[in-house]
Amino acid sequence: MSAGAVTIGEAARATGVSAKMIRYYEETGLIAPAARTASGYRLYAEADLHALRFVRRARDLGFSVEDIRALLALWHDRARASAQVRALALSHVSDLRRRIEALEGMARTLENLAAHCVGDARPDCPILDDLAAGPHADS
Repeated sequence: MSAGAVTIGEAARATGVSAKMIRYYEETGLIAPAARTASGYRLYAEADLHALRFVRRARDLGFSVEDIRALLALWHDRARASAQVRALALSHVSDLRRRIEALEGMARTLENLAAHCVGDARPDCPILDDLAAGPHADS
């Protein structure tokens, strides 16, 4: 094993990214393939762990894999303009706000349906009736 290099299990513990996700990120090219021992075990250097922590934080903030790919490219590009990073972040904020609005609408609809449900032993249920009716124009 190289000095300072760690196995995939150790990398997972150190970064909070599961070994399965580390392998997935390598397969999709999000992160560079790990160095390998003669017996085929993956080895991760400190720079790899740093990149995995970057990916983990970006995922925690809800960025898509493609957005993370763009952010990683910008992170590695020392000639980047911070305006590019800011634009990507603000675009993500807009997307999050749209999703929050949609979720709040879903919650309001379900609260309204639940308010009209007696919730007793009888089989009548406006919640199930609404679901059975299919999509609404306002959905």
